[in-house]
Amino acid sequence: MMAFGGGALLAALSVDLVAETVRKGAFYPLAIGSLLGCGLFAALNQIVNARGGFLRKAATTVSYLTRRKSEHVRSLADRLSLVPLFQALPPRAMARLLAQVQERTYRTGTTIIRQGEPGDSFFVIERGTVDVIDERDGGRTLSTLTANDVFGEIALLTGEPRSATAVATAETRVWILLKEHFDGLLETSPELASTVARLAARRGADLTRVTSVDRREREAWARAATADLEDRMADPTDAEIKEEALMNRGAPLAIWLGILLDGIPESLVIGSSLLHSSISVSLIAGLFLSNFPEALSSSAGMRQHRYSSTRIVLMWTSLMLITGAGAYLGAVFFKQMPLTTFAMMEGVAVGAMLTMIAETMLPEAYHKGRAVTGVSTLLGFLAAIFFRTLE
Repeated sequence: MMAFGGGALLAALSVDLVAETVRKGAFYPLAIGSLLGCGLFAALNQIVNARGGFLRKAATTVSYLTRRKSEHVRSLADRLSLVPLFQALPPRAMARLLAQVQERTYRTGTTIIRQGEPGDSFFVIERGTVDVIDERDGGRTLSTLTANDVFGEIALLTGEPRSATAVATAETRVWILLKEHFDGLLETSPELASTVARLAARRGADLTRVTSVDRREREAWARAATADLEDRMADPTDAEIKEEALMNRGAPLAIWLGILLDGIPESLVIGSSLLHSSISVSLIAGLFLSNFPEALSSSAGMRQHRYSSTRIVLMWTSLMLITGAGAYLGAVFFKQMPLTTFAMMEGVAVGAMLTMIAETMLPEAYHKGRAVTGVSTLLGFLAAIFFRTLE
């Protein structure tokens, strides 16, 4: 549905608006306005996304979290380049391991690992503090770990039961490397497995202590290990997405602002299209088909944040009224303008809308539909033109 709506919108914008403005000889003002609209939408979209608006669509959620995760993993690679356990790994092998890294946040008082449990993961602290406790010694605190410290390293090598309990004493965000991924890496290289086996004979402190390594050599290793990181990076897990949604307390409002941002150029386009001819059935159909599935998914996200049905309906009603007013203002405001100014302002709306289709609608459609996206977009495009021939 979203791909079909995107195709219909592309056709409606081209035939109902752009073609008519170009026919009147106002291409250059239209082009300038379109570039301004593109830049304006892209900038505002980034601001809204940074405040949780990226959660309004699955594709933008995956894209935003993958990009941010890759930035974090690059800094993780810098940290691990100082650790003997990982210095022994060739950069290409390390790249495969980094692509599987997971992020998680623990609230104050949460037990991250418990003494005696099977060791199945290795942790690097991004921020926060963690107390390492020996429960067999009356709960004595052995050490307090902070940002860039590591724990659970023996689990990667041997899988032995945890020798101590780790408890977050402040909100703590960590990077996690799972033993199953580490073992999978070793299975592909007997030579690498032999090197790691020799390391396993060392004491744990030797494995995690920071060593003196030439800065240029360390930076080269980290660059090589993260050279094609985003191509290798696994999509965020459901747990990571849910955690991110819980951390973004203002996400529902940001989702509302994101949808409003998508809707403003749509409403202006509807209004301005009335100045060229009677209301375009193809344009309205395209807008409906593209917004309907988005409305369903966004409403579901708001319910996950425990927004009441009444509140959600009121938010959608406000969007309807605002975009309706936008369509009215588009028709009235543009009507009094000289052709050059009108073409430029219409170009702003068109540019913003085309950018919205490219950045949010079609990526979402492909994320959900894959192979059907191209065919559905083409059908929407042809349907819009067909409706146009009937007008």
